[in-house]
Amino acid sequence: MRKNIKLTAAAAATVALALGLTACGTDSDPASGKASDADASKALVVAASPTPHADILNYVKKNLADKAGLKLEVKEFTDYVLPNTATENGQVDANFFQHKPYLDDFNEKNGTHIVPVVNVHLEPLGLYSKKVKGLKDLKAGQTVAVPNDTTNEGRALQLLAENGLITLKDGVGTNAKLSDITDKKGLEFKELEAATVPRALNDVDAAVINGNYAIEAGLKPGQDSLALEKAEGNPYANFLAVKEGNEKDARVQKLVKLLNSDEVKKYIEDTYQGSIVPAFGAPAAS
Repeated sequence: MRKNIKLTAAAAATVALALGLTACGTDSDPASGKASDADASKALVVAASPTPHADILNYVKKNLADKAGLKLEVKEFTDYVLPNTATENGQVDANFFQHKPYLDDFNEKNGTHIVPVVNVHLEPLGLYSKKVKGLKDLKAGQTVAVPNDTTNEGRALQLLAENGLITLKDGVGTNAKLSDITDKKGLEFKELEAATVPRALNDVDAAVINGNYAIEAGLKPGQDSLALEKAEGNPYANFLAVKEGNEKDARVQKLVKLLNSDEVKKYIEDTYQGSIVPAFGAPAAS
């Protein structure tokens, strides 16, 4: 990060004009949402989880970006916090790793101003085990690991409830917490950071794992899961996101079109064989 330099208003304006507003991130005007002409020649830097987000972006970079006149740089992050903070402070221009319930919770808790731009894909959350072969084999006294972030924990508990492994309070929805379980049916629960849950599979009897982390761990959600979220009507589509005001950046709009292209749809379907599915059709909810 650069040190803050105190300037008079006039001097600041002069420097800004001379240097073309060379701060990190985009040069878009938050008030107008319009990117400057200089932006179009700069690389669009996107923070992404390694799989499948960075994989999809790198496919776009290698096969589609040049023809569309887009310079694309992909930075990989392995957690669910830094991509949003880096987007907020301008270290990157956009991010691609999250769904709307998570973003809403993050913005509220951190005072950030990240907004979705376009849906890309859905990663069904799944229940996995190396110790039991089916749901009926999970018994009282056994331990299930779940993600510890607010939205994904609630999502995980809903999956367990839908498959008869626990009972939740009426109306808790995706905000469910462990304290909202009214009947654990003898199961014990271990809360872990989402990225670390796959590594706990050898230490617990079962674990609810986010789709991207399951794939990174060599699991095939469509084949290996004991239970898997349904895609139809699922609110957890993953999307491209930017800091509010940068939605109309010309580079962002080019990437939007590429991420919702027939080529990307085919890439997702061919590569992930139903473990990850395209979520095209409408802009992400704002």
